[in-house]
Amino acid sequence: MPFPGLPERLRVVQDRIAAAVARGGHGQRVEVVAVTKTHGADAVQAAWDCGLRAVGENKVQEALSKMDEVQVPIAWHLIGHLQRNKAKFTPRFALVQSMDSPRLADALHDVGVREGTVIRVLAQVNASGEESKGGYAVDAVRADADRLRTLHGIAVVGVMTMAPFDADERVLRATFAGARVAREALCEAGHPARELSMGMSTDYEVAVEEGATMVRLGTILFGERTP
Repeated sequence: MPFPGLPERLRVVQDRIAAAVARGGHGQRVEVVAVTKTHGADAVQAAWDCGLRAVGENKVQEALSKMDEVQVPIAWHLIGHLQRNKAKFTPRFALVQSMDSPRLADALHDVGVREGTVIRVLAQVNASGEESKGGYAVDAVRADADRLRTLHGIAVVGVMTMAPFDADERVLRATFAGARVAREALCEAGHPARELSMGMSTDYEVAVEEGATMVRLGTILFGERTP
């Protein structure tokens, strides 16, 4: 196996997730999205062999090259920034987690209509207010929620957020709570927004306590990545 110890590391993670669900009291099901960016297609196969059914990639072209190498029917999630001129590739993804602006929503809708499909997306929310991060402000999600309902080429199935790197627990919880507020706004507007994608290798337990339904884990499963 190309990633020795992966099954055991995953079992530890899953145990910690279960404990975090119990502490948080939200009672949600949590999916582990294995972040395979910068790793080869063997990481995707290893994730599948361990029972994981979704992988996350940051870059469209890197993901597409791996899709052509991998035979298992794993779900591909785009978790990195998406340029509008690459929206045409998104029908190959099971979920686009990084719909970060109204203009990108429009571009994805156009692709969905043109291809006769519905592209599943998460609204990326900048719940921490960091200037270096992209995404909707929490209030902007509410402002755009009704308009997004008219875009039948996409289905907004939830929210994704990233907490500041090395943030303390207070900031983590405030960020994740902001994402919950954004999801509630989408639900109130009639979107099927069940998913909350938040939490990475360093903060996933707090994210689960705050209601995450997806955690994006790379380093804790596969080890440090190459640049």
